[in-house]
Amino acid sequence: MRREMKLAVALASLLLLFLAAFVVVSGVESSIIFQGKTNIIKLPHRKLLAMVEPNRIFGEKCTKTDIVVNQGPTAPLPSGIPTYTVEILNVCATSCKIAAIHLKCGWFSSAKLINPKVFRRLGFDDCLVNDGKSLGVGESLSFQYANTFSYPMSVSSVACV
Repeated sequence: MRREMKLAVALASLLLLFLAAFVVVSGVESSIIFQGKTNIIKLPHRKLLAMVEPNRIFGEKCTKTDIVVNQGPTAPLPSGIPTYTVEILNVCATSCKIAAIHLKCGWFSSAKLINPKVFRRLGFDDCLVNDGKSLGVGESLSFQYANTFSYPMSVSSVACV
């Protein structure tokens, strides 16, 4: 009876070692219960390095999700007005140029002059990027504006070139 118990414990230990090795190889978070205690193995998230073609509907060349808009605070003006830097980036994975980039921007205004060929408000909630000209794959443009608060911006429409 004692020998059977030792054999069962040995087999359980081997199974746990196998599971732990599998977890290490697969990079998945897992929890292992051993002798009434739960041990959680956490490994860093691994990303697939292969380029995966995004889902396109009916052969679309690009979509508005191929344009990424980031903004963050920067040093204030000497007058104390907060400033923000906006970066607009073409992240298209299918080698597409994107033009006529329009952003939702509310009643955007700035105490700091912005080159209208880079960014300008056409009307309420409609701002034009790069004077309507295209941004190539991986290209970006940035500008700074100054206001007491930041304006939320998101892409409303684009044109594939």
